[in-house]
Amino acid sequence: MSSERFLLLADVADTLNISASQAYALVRSGELEAIKVGGRGQWRVERTKLEAYIDRQYSQTADWVRENPLIERARTPSPTRACLLIPGG
Repeated sequence: MSSERFLLLADVADTLNISASQAYALVRSGELEAIKVGGRGQWRVERTKLEAYIDRQYSQTADWVRENPLIERARTPSPTRACLLIPGG
């Protein structure tokens, strides 16, 4: 990807490793700021807006991880992995 100021939605999708329709949904929902340009109203995302979105996602993810700590569970035998003992077998 070049260092152009504005990115196509396809470039945004590539950067975030998501589909083009997911990138479009981010823009249409307002989560990711973008502009429409040209007669056909093609979407463009400013590189700095994409970087700000990524920063927000890191921050939100860190908050979520703090609020939802990983709890280690005691390992118990799984019913599907338990052995069936048959008398006289």
